[in-house]
Amino acid sequence: MLPIESAISQILAQAVPKTATEKVSLVEALGRTLAQDCVSTIDVPPADNSAMDGYAINIHDIQNSSDTNVKSTLPISQIITAGHAPKPLVKGSAARIFTGAEIPDGANAIVMQERCEASHNTVNIPLDIPLNNNIRAQGQDIRCGDTVLTQGRRLQAQDLGLLASIGMSHVSVFKSLSVAILSTGDELIEPDQTLTASKIYNSNRYLLQGFLTQMGIHVVDCGRVEDTHEATVKALQQAAHCDCIISTGGVSVGDEDHVKNAIEALGELNFWRVAIKPGKPIAFGKIHTDDGYTPLIGLPGNPASVFITFLLFARPFLQQLQQQTYQAPKGVMVAANFSWKENPKRQEYLRAKRNDQGGVDIFHNQSSGVLSSTSWAEGLVVVPIATAINQCDLVQFIPFNEFFS
Repeated sequence: MLPIESAISQILAQAVPKTATEKVSLVEALGRTLAQDCVSTIDVPPADNSAMDGYAINIHDIQNSSDTNVKSTLPISQIITAGHAPKPLVKGSAARIFTGAEIPDGANAIVMQERCEASHNTVNIPLDIPLNNNIRAQGQDIRCGDTVLTQGRRLQAQDLGLLASIGMSHVSVFKSLSVAILSTGDELIEPDQTLTASKIYNSNRYLLQGFLTQMGIHVVDCGRVEDTHEATVKALQQAAHCDCIISTGGVSVGDEDHVKNAIEALGELNFWRVAIKPGKPIAFGKIHTDDGYTPLIGLPGNPASVFITFLLFARPFLQQLQQQTYQAPKGVMVAANFSWKENPKRQEYLRAKRNDQGGVDIFHNQSSGVLSSTSWAEGLVVVPIATAINQCDLVQFIPFNEFFS
């Protein structure tokens, strides 16, 4: 069996990033990968503005004092609201100003309204006001010429807001990947069908759909494939027009497991067994096409194995195809609230979550067929080969959100 690190290295070494790009609007850009750096052509904010509702003053117009009970009375010369250009501040006066409004020329501090006493056209201002009080400086967030986001970043909601703040309505992104998914197994039926003897519902199809959609990938659903060599070969040939193929099931050594032989018949098989539990039967290879080849990742059939092997193997590969930088999850060291026997041949990944005491618990059933464990869990505990875990031992816990950062 291939060590996990070697398997990931082999997969990443053959992940040739796609280079085709397109320009899309911000509303279409969520989850897409930036194809170029985004550089601001403006300062943000574009001018000094008020951080408070209050009064704009020049501190030299008040007799500065540390005594908070002493105040100076100034006439109110103008009212400034956000979105409207102010007039220069009249010397010896105060301007009523609202949050976000531009600071008038001549003003150098904002006094919050709660500290002032307004009456008709005058306002009493405390004397202990420092220079630039409550003023958001021009460019305090972003300066003209700053690179705000770099090529290869997968755009999040906050990134879209950031790009809008510098006046960008469209961005250049790499074209979405198309990934074909197919499920092998005569036992599989769809959730809207009646469950009969020897049948199970196809959860893997929807699990992969969800994972890929989260990654901003276009999914080509090839459906269920019958447990025959001919059907498997035909399905892989039809799926080979996509950027990648991900299958579930059919990669073990049973008489009805045909994916491995079908890959060898249509292309090349790099490996098909990895020293991992759950998920040992995982295949990686390529299907030859008229203009090159299509990579294929064959995941196991058991749903918890699909969940874990997708995160560990398929996701890094797809990230690199999308020009995203892959960073191996590191996790944190926490105390085990469980014991676990050593596995002499395979590294194990246990579905787990943190407890109120700061340690980590594992799901009571770690079978590869128990998908409910993945919804209960918040991450994975890594158990290295030939390592036993005793109560209170420190273990590596990788939260699921590290895989999706």
